[in-house]
Amino acid sequence: MPKNITIIGAGIVGVATACYLWRDGHDVTIVDMQPPGEYCSFGNAGILSPGSCVPLATPGILWKVPGYLADPLGPLTINWSYLPRALPWLMRFVAASSAQRVERIADALRLLLKQTFDAYEPLVKHAGVGDLIRRTGYVVVYEKRAAYAGDAIAWKLRRDRGVIIEELDNAGIRHYLPQLPGSYEVGLYLPEQGYVANPERLTKTLAAQLQRDGGRILQRKVLDIEMGPSGPVALATDAGRLPVETLVICAGAHSNEFTSKLGDRVPLEAERGYHVTFSDPRIELPMPVFAPEHKFFVTPMEMGLRIAGQTEFAGVDAEPDYARADVLIRKMRRMFPDISTVDHTKWMGRRPSMPDSLPVIGPASKAPNVWYAFGHGHIGLCSGAPTGRLVAEMIAGRHTNIDVAPYSVTRFA
Repeated sequence: MPKNITIIGAGIVGVATACYLWRDGHDVTIVDMQPPGEYCSFGNAGILSPGSCVPLATPGILWKVPGYLADPLGPLTINWSYLPRALPWLMRFVAASSAQRVERIADALRLLLKQTFDAYEPLVKHAGVGDLIRRTGYVVVYEKRAAYAGDAIAWKLRRDRGVIIEELDNAGIRHYLPQLPGSYEVGLYLPEQGYVANPERLTKTLAAQLQRDGGRILQRKVLDIEMGPSGPVALATDAGRLPVETLVICAGAHSNEFTSKLGDRVPLEAERGYHVTFSDPRIELPMPVFAPEHKFFVTPMEMGLRIAGQTEFAGVDAEPDYARADVLIRKMRRMFPDISTVDHTKWMGRRPSMPDSLPVIGPASKAPNVWYAFGHGHIGLCSGAPTGRLVAEMIAGRHTNIDVAPYSVTRFA
């Protein structure tokens, strides 16, 4: 039966969810304080990786953290004044790194992400942006074989779950990426992966198509949730009261501000990341390249060449520390010494990250007319369409295409 559904959040997860709900015949309204695709969905690395089944916390992660923090060019930084607030999340993060939990998390991630291209296909076809989805695969490079050996757990998790991985020597790397200078002791090619050539355009175009189809997008700030006997009945916004029938929360790093009002307290952290986009790099890559030793991706995009990475804990409201973006510029110059860096832009975004690397997808525990779809961390773009399809299946009461229990909000109870 068609419903009136309101979605908080106009990022890729919220927009993809709205598109799938519209396909089921529902009346859909998206509410966000910013236009579609202008928050975290604007500046990600653009990677579509069905093989990204490795959680951030793996066995031994605790012993790597001091080295990351001690390196001024390293991938991790913590604002020490924020540490007391981040500590509970970090403790859960370490707890999630046990071998048994990692295996279960990897299973759940793989089931969700295996659907990436299949779930996006009807959405991009309907919106006329199939050209943005590039199924090129990507190359992984290690400067030192010892670093590759140190990541053995991660690569075993992928291989055990059917991810196709081709090991390369230096000549093999040159075959796929002749533009990449330097010498690397280990390379890997993952042929089933890909990328989005412009994540912002993808989100905005899907949103525009939704509007043409009859969906509504309201640029409003949600201030509060007005509760009735059986759940939310309206949203209080900066433009007045907005009645709701069924509510879906896809508000990224701000989602816990709403779930707490509904009785669900979730350990969501704004894990900040940075990118630098070079508009005239004078280098063209046929596919992305990932450098695990430094935790960054370089992705060819419509707007130039983008390097994205870094993890910063400073809170959702702290001002950007663009010294972290400058680290990426130095890494880019080291990888591509001939790159032109004259024309570039810097950006900071807030990944909505859960300590166990699994998103929250499913019903609220105490409000029968509320559904959750947030907390995707580093895989928001990759899992946007699969999440939207799952939410539509659950709201319709259909059998879901995968077991959704691992993503339940009740796992934190």
